[in-house]
Amino acid sequence: MKFYNRVNELSIIRENEKQSYDSAVFMVLTGRRRVGKTSLVTKAMEGKEYAYLFVSKSSESLLCRNFQQELEQQIGLTVYGEITRFKDLFEVIMKEAQKRHLTIVLDEFQTLYKINPTIFSEIQDIWDRFKQNAKIHLIVSGSIQTLMKRIFDDKSEPLYGRPTSKLVLRPFTTAVIKEILHDANPNYTPDDLLCLYMITGGVAKYIELLIDAKCYTKEKMLNYICRQDSYFLTEGKDILNQEFSSEQGTYFSILQIIASGKTKRSEIDSALQKDVGTFLQNLESKYELIRRKKPLLAMQNSKVSTYEIRDNFLRFWFRFIYPFQSLIERQLFAPLRGNISNHYEDYSGRVLEQYFHDKVMESGQYTQVGNWWDRKGQNEIDLIAINEFDHTGIIAEVKRNPKKINLQKLAEKAAALPSKDFAPYHLQPHPLSLSDM
Repeated sequence: MKFYNRVNELSIIRENEKQSYDSAVFMVLTGRRRVGKTSLVTKAMEGKEYAYLFVSKSSESLLCRNFQQELEQQIGLTVYGEITRFKDLFEVIMKEAQKRHLTIVLDEFQTLYKINPTIFSEIQDIWDRFKQNAKIHLIVSGSIQTLMKRIFDDKSEPLYGRPTSKLVLRPFTTAVIKEILHDANPNYTPDDLLCLYMITGGVAKYIELLIDAKCYTKEKMLNYICRQDSYFLTEGKDILNQEFSSEQGTYFSILQIIASGKTKRSEIDSALQKDVGTFLQNLESKYELIRRKKPLLAMQNSKVSTYEIRDNFLRFWFRFIYPFQSLIERQLFAPLRGNISNHYEDYSGRVLEQYFHDKVMESGQYTQVGNWWDRKGQNEIDLIAINEFDHTGIIAEVKRNPKKINLQKLAEKAAALPSKDFAPYHLQPHPLSLSDM
């Protein structure tokens, strides 16, 4: 699959590259695994000399030996003698940057924490001593969000405040997902687009896998997911095993419960027969895997709230793959695939709401987008988008089938909106269905 989009991100990296010829730049690039961080850097640095160093899980001495070889091969930096400590190698790099411009990429930077936690204090010391006269573009990239946040956002950590640039790479927007599918299959249907969004959530690696396998339709995508050799069957575990340091079973159980539709705190507590408040807080704040949803414009501490999994793929994986590990172990892929088909319309209908939430927010016309529901659960509105500056907005009912949309009922629900919050806004009603994607 060809390289798509990332215009703003490419511009930022290239501007940092220009700046680094005059002053040292320390750039931190983060984002969930498979989102395309390495591809972004590779694209941004096309035609330029730079050293790409992947931090593997090995001993510090072996890592330094590998880095010595890579530095000589990629940018002609010869390091004499056998260096066994990263701080000595990093000092050589910073001293060389006093003489000539260097661009160094350290991928999976957070792995250094597991190799030797003192490395970050050593990097801080060397960076502070040499950065003033160094012409270097240091790009550090990482996928394990908890460790990257700890390294750079925790005030007690040595590298806090050192980066000059921080960039979080997000999944592709709905417009880019549509562009990719159109290029692969100009005759795609709205359901094909919805399925691609539902499975991948715009994560570059997942889209690439499906497109390269010529899975352009809903049926082919779902068949590919449930194949014996499918990359997707173990992907949820592969991602989260690296994030959760302990209590993995409880975290997985909570995510499975939320994916199954039990999204209220009381329902989750009841299902696990214990208070999961701390776990939910960690999943929301520390791991950033779930978010607490409340009615749009409700007070921040509103008790009328639910939880949802942020990531489309993980939401899908915990709903249709993780609970059925026994089927996968026994290689019973037909019933696994059949279960997805049986629940597809209902599940994808809820995903369709999220698609329009993303699409409306990406339009740039609105400052807030969300749902609304009352305490009794009698009135629920699928989508409300407002512009807090000009007090305009839209209110929408979202259904797969446009014939099931009832604008009169939508108007009745709109009448239940609390006037203290919504009176200043002029809300236009909209029907949204598969045909509007």
